[in-house]
Amino acid sequence: KLSKDPKNLTVAMNLARAYYSQVAEEGDPRFIGYAQGALAPWWNASDAPVEVLVMRASIKQYRHEFSEALADLTLAQTKDPKYVTAWTTSAAIHTVQARYDQARQHCDKLFSLTSRLLAQGCVSSIDSLTGKSAQAYASLLKELELAGAQATPEQKLWVQTRLAEMAQRMGDLVLAEKHFKTALALGISDGYLQAAYADLLLQLKRDNEVVALLKDKTRSDILLMRLVIAEQKLNSPEFAKHRDVLVARFEAARQRGDKVHQTEESRFNLQVLNKPEEALRLAQENWQVQREPRDALALLEAANALKNKEAARPILD
Repeated sequence: KLSKDPKNLTVAMNLARAYYSQVAEEGDPRFIGYAQGALAPWWNASDAPVEVLVMRASIKQYRHEFSEALADLTLAQTKDPKYVTAWTTSAAIHTVQARYDQARQHCDKLFSLTSRLLAQGCVSSIDSLTGKSAQAYASLLKELELAGAQATPEQKLWVQTRLAEMAQRMGDLVLAEKHFKTALALGISDGYLQAAYADLLLQLKRDNEVVALLKDKTRSDILLMRLVIAEQKLNSPEFAKHRDVLVARFEAARQRGDKVHQTEESRFNLQVLNKPEEALRLAQENWQVQREPRDALALLEAANALKNKEAARPILD
């Protein structure tokens, strides 16, 4: 349909959204390219429709082209100040880059535009990273209970994952696992959720469960990396094959100039290949762009392996 009428906005957007959702489900980066291809007639257009600007920004966000994504979102917010996804996406980008004041401002916009659950989830995510974890957890849990059946399965998955991560950062791993399992029980394939739960299982040294969770998810680099770590600890016969596949994928990404999974590549170099210097280089380069807790942890662990306190200074500060 699109090949016959490439400027059919409805068809193009439906296809781009479908490809983008495949990335979330499977972690296969090729779908990002397909999504961009669907938007080809509008890719460089400053007068693109709002929905195209926001999808374009989401694609750029995935590639860590954060400045370009924010430029598209600012344009979308100017054109349509009530377009919810423009505000949630910009809040997410500011959060990833640890610009919490800007992220909070964008979250606050949501209370007049969308459900309280989504707005509170946005605000609580910021509060949980800025010294108010217990308050953030309690507020979001209360909002989820109030939403009840009105919350969609996708919203429940997103909120349960946030609650799990908050509990994990507060040190309550039992509570974190409860939330992760509730999210998984919704039956929605989500690569971020699977990666986050796998990290908890690795932290708990339950490597067999990591293998059971991820053995069929090898198309995703971020999930394959966690599977390889677990297989190495278990002396699995599959370890060497999967390790070599991941080495080749990271090399291919480097050839493309793709730096999306530098945190995972850093962990892979440190924990699997025993290359702490390369792990530190990757973590430091990633930290210039992305500053989530997992990015901080990757840099801290690599610096610690080399007993390089100066390299750890940005995280310690």
